[in-house]
This record gives sequence, C-alpha cells and structure tokens, in this order.
Amino acid sequence: MSEVRPLAAADIPAVAALFQRVFRDPAKPPPAELAAYLDRHYLTAPGCDPRVAPLVHVGAAGTVTGFIGVNALPMVFGERRLVAAICGSLMVDPRAEDAMAAPRLLKSFLAGPQDLSFSETASEVSAQMWTKLRGVALPDYSLDWGRLIRPASFLLDVAASRLGAARLLAPLARGVDRVARRRMQPGELRWSGVADGGELKGGLVVRPLDAAGFAALIAPLTQHFAIRPAWDAAQRDHVLAEAAHKPEFGEPIFAAVETARGAAVGAFLYHHRPGAIARVLQVLARPGQAEAVLDALIRDATERGAAGLRGRTQPALLAAMLGRRIAFTHVASSVVHARDPEILAAFREGAAFVNGLAGEQWSRLVGGRFD
Repeated sequence: MSEVRPLAAADIPAVAALFQRVFRDPAKPPPAELAAYLDRHYLTAPGCDPRVAPLVHVGAAGTVTGFIGVNALPMVFGERRLVAAICGSLMVDPRAEDAMAAPRLLKSFLAGPQDLSFSETASEVSAQMWTKLRGVALPDYSLDWGRLIRPASFLLDVAASRLGAARLLAPLARGVDRVARRRMQPGELRWSGVADGGELKGGLVVRPLDAAGFAALIAPLTQHFAIRPAWDAAQRDHVLAEAAHKPEFGEPIFAAVETARGAAVGAFLYHHRPGAIARVLQVLARPGQAEAVLDALIRDATERGAAGLRGRTQPALLAAMLGRRIAFTHVASSVVHARDPEILAAFREGAAFVNGLAGEQWSRLVGGRFD
C-alpha cells in the first residue's frame, strides 16, 4: 500500500534524485550540494517546524514517488499569532503509475495543523487541485510584472535564456539601446524604455543597504498589513541570507528609499547582472508611497545598466504599477487555504503580505546553483 508521511533525513537522497528528474536534468545524477541543501532547507534551517513538515509519497514498493516541500512561517493577524505553511515544490516521479500521488500529497498537506497554507508558484493543474480542496486563487497576487529599460538588451536576455550563444550579440544590443535611448527625454514615460537622468520627486533618495539594514526595515514597512510575517531574528536573517545568494540572477541589491531627513518610505531587494533583466524579489512601501518607491527602483536599476525589471505583484503595488508602463503576465498562481473565513477574507482583500520573502522565491531553489 502507498502512504503519505513526513519527510525524514533518510529520504533526502531519493527526494534530491526526484528533484533532479523533474526540475533539472534527468540525464545526470543529482549533485551532492543539492541533497545537502534540501536537508538544510527542509529539516534543520532556522524556522523549521516538525508540526508543519514536508511530506513524501511512498509507493507500494517502498520507494519515494512524490514530494511536497513545506516551510513554516509564523505570522500575525491583528493580535492573533498564526502558523502558516508555505507549499513549495510539488512533484511526482514521472515514471510512477499512481495517478493519485499528487492529490494525496496536497490533501494531506492542507489537512495539517497550520492556520493557513499558501503557494505562490501553483501551476494550472496545481491551482485546480487547490480549489477542489477549498483553496482560493488570488488573482491580484498571481501576476508577474515587467518593466523594459533597454529594449534591445531586454530582448537579447530573453533570447539568451533559451539559446546561450545569443549573448554574443550583446555589443550590438548595447549600441542599439544607446541610439534609441538618446531620443528619450529624462522622466518621459515610454513602453519602449527608460531614459537616463531624471530626479526622484519630493527630494527622495536611494540609500544602499546591507542585509541587516534591510532586515531592520521589514517590520515598520509591513505593519499596515492585516496579516504579515512574524519571523524571529534567526529565521528572518536566514531568509535574507538565502535570498541574497542567487548567482543565476546576479548581485543582490538592498536599498532604502528615504526622505531628505533620512526617514524610510520604502525599500527594495533585487538581483542584477549588467545588461540583463533584473529580478525583483521584494518591494516595501509605506501606505501612499508605492509610486515613489517604484520610481526609485526603476531609476536605480536604470543607473546600474539593467535591461529591465521583472518581479511578482502584490495588491498594494498594483495601482501604482498601472501608470508606469509596466506589463503583466500570468506564469503561476498564488493560492491560499484556511479554515477561518476571516483569514481568507483578508487575502481576498489584498491585506496579507505574502510573495517574495514571505513565500517561496527567497530560497536557493530559485536562482541558485548546486553543481
């Protein structure tokens, strides 16, 4: 008989092999660093909670045929303390014949003791399974956004992600961008790019930070959300350290957006490689300051030579994005499950701070290297 049970340390080699087959290169064995990382990430890292554990599906032959990654996240809802469970990788061995492995894993996960469960990377099939189990899809949390800065370099970076040899055309792309952007006026809004120069409104300035400086701003810049993370220092610092280490995406950029007197109105974290599309992991803004913070983010990325920006939406930022020549696509869905209708209502109203650091994208499984 098949069964679903919590992940054990002895399962890690099988889970790493499954991860390699499903998400990486099935022709190669899983690298040792991948197994070591999965062990730390799911079993021993700060914030791991045995009550909210990853699950494996074990087939009739006694082998691991499926896995659902789970990370615990302490949150607050008003005065209430909540335990949230973040659903990460849901995978089933393509060679297995048990068609119910994935639904069993998800059903067992959602039946756990946590107050709420969510995912920001649910595929179309996974999202359908969530909704059949009384989960709720969240359209305003489910969009990827992009802002084009250097058009030729942007298109080249997209092409190079599929055909690496395309990067040989980088000098030509830079030349095209120089010519095109000379025709733009500083501050001019165009779909085709962002000009150099221009000042931020209201005398705002961007101040570079380290991870510790960024960590200190998370609580004051998220306190207006009804549901928000309540990390202890060890888990928060672990999340930021992992979030910074994404060599596939480039150098981490931590920054605050401040008034002339040094008061922070927002902050952002993104990863940057010159001439490539920068990956935005987190944008924080005080109420009423989202437009200014987005302008500062776009200006900072422009000055660093980024081809464009790409990130994940949050409802609190959507209205400001609509006026900044930002395009939206749907790649994966954010979904939530909770037994308390008040929790679900807060998510539907966009009053929950999730995605990014309060989600799945911070881990090295996204943008990391293990070879």
